[in-house]
Amino acid sequence: MSEATVFKSRLSKLEHDNLSLKLTVVTLLLVLAAGCVAAEVSDEETSTHNWPRFLGPDSLPVADNPKLPERWSTTNNVEWVTEVSGVGWSSPIVWDGKIFLTSAVSDQPMKQPSLGTDFSNEYLAEMREEGISSEEANNRLYERDREMPHELVIELMLYCFDLESGARLWERSVYHGNPPGGRHRKNSFASETPVTDGEYVYVYFGHLGLYAFDFDGNPVWATPLKLYQKVRDFGTGTSPVLHDDRVIVLNDNEEQGFIAAFDKRTGKELWRTLRNVGDRRKTSWATPFIWENELRTEIVTVGPGAVISYTLDGEELWRMHGMATVTIQSPFAWGGRLFVTSGSSGGEDKPIASILPGASGDITLKGPADRNEYIVWFNRVAGGTYLPTPIIYDNALYVLTEKGIFARYDVETGERVYRSRVAPGAAAFTTTPWAYNGKIFAMGEEGDTFVIEAGQEYQLSHVNDLEEWTLASPAIVGDRLLLRTQTRLYSIRSQD
Repeated sequence: MSEATVFKSRLSKLEHDNLSLKLTVVTLLLVLAAGCVAAEVSDEETSTHNWPRFLGPDSLPVADNPKLPERWSTTNNVEWVTEVSGVGWSSPIVWDGKIFLTSAVSDQPMKQPSLGTDFSNEYLAEMREEGISSEEANNRLYERDREMPHELVIELMLYCFDLESGARLWERSVYHGNPPGGRHRKNSFASETPVTDGEYVYVYFGHLGLYAFDFDGNPVWATPLKLYQKVRDFGTGTSPVLHDDRVIVLNDNEEQGFIAAFDKRTGKELWRTLRNVGDRRKTSWATPFIWENELRTEIVTVGPGAVISYTLDGEELWRMHGMATVTIQSPFAWGGRLFVTSGSSGGEDKPIASILPGASGDITLKGPADRNEYIVWFNRVAGGTYLPTPIIYDNALYVLTEKGIFARYDVETGERVYRSRVAPGAAAFTTTPWAYNGKIFAMGEEGDTFVIEAGQEYQLSHVNDLEEWTLASPAIVGDRLLLRTQTRLYSIRSQD
């Protein structure tokens, strides 16, 4: 049997199985799929009033609520706004009317982020023109763009806010002292988003450890973790994920990468699997994804150069090489398939792929092939992104690059429908776009959100501006949109 025949047979079976599964779900739960509901979301997590983890319950920030706001400013459609002490690019999470957020506080000034991803190269070019040696130029760049442990004292905080009013209910100090490791000025010492199961809040600082608090702020347990060197002291940013009784963390670093599971009741390490991902760069910042497909539940990770999937006990299931060396984006699932991407700043090395469940071993494509038994399609060049995670909305794949290029792809074939610049001068994006009510929202680093019509052609509707740095992805809760800027947390809600 030829490879093409095997592929078509598997795809036909998957489509038949998916149709049966969707009909059963609709009959039993009366849930409208709307083309965007991932099979891995539990009944409890899909509550419109909970947002338990980074990018939402299914790692796909898409909602379906006609009351959600489409226009806002610092005053328009603002239900409340509250000051957030310190600096942190973690996203808010929400459960039962409580918002949880982390931050790094210091009495000393912290180095501020710079716009876009080219500022380091521009600085190096300026020094080369001045005749400065490469070694000295790199030293100056390091001094300008890194914040090292000896430079300041920080306090890592967990905050709890009331969803209805924005009032701060409590705050807890997780750590006080010199930062365990360095950071790039574009990063923060509190970039990992917490995760919750509705009973405890699990907080992970990759340079420090894993911590659990109850909803009243009482510490439940703390598990210190060894400090590992990140590439060029860029800092950490991988968020934890939950499945059943386990908290799972991924730590790709320059010394010895690993993925590990911890008992959510005690913090005890249950298993640890060492990772072999890249020959050159070994650090990544991508958050793992729990993929509950029709065949099994697996933990999907994207690391430098490779996608690797594991069982819930840490055994490797399959891997696919051919990804970029920089991995920040999260995997996600839609329509029974897995979607993965990675990329590098400014380069064309931004692959994106769609993968079927059931793989085992090495499924890396051979030569120029763009598909095989398990890979539905693979776009090798400029299809993916460096910082924001793509989304699927209304049966279409939307990709936003860090430089403000926005593209729509056919989700079934990977073929590009259109590609456009978001707007003239809009060239710096970090947060993942989100979608609802026929719109895709792309938030720039300066706080301006470009509202784009979902459709076959690019159409910019309007721009909403919060007038402040914004590098954190949002939370969508009921008819509220929670947006974190550099110093504030906004509840955006239609006031009509």
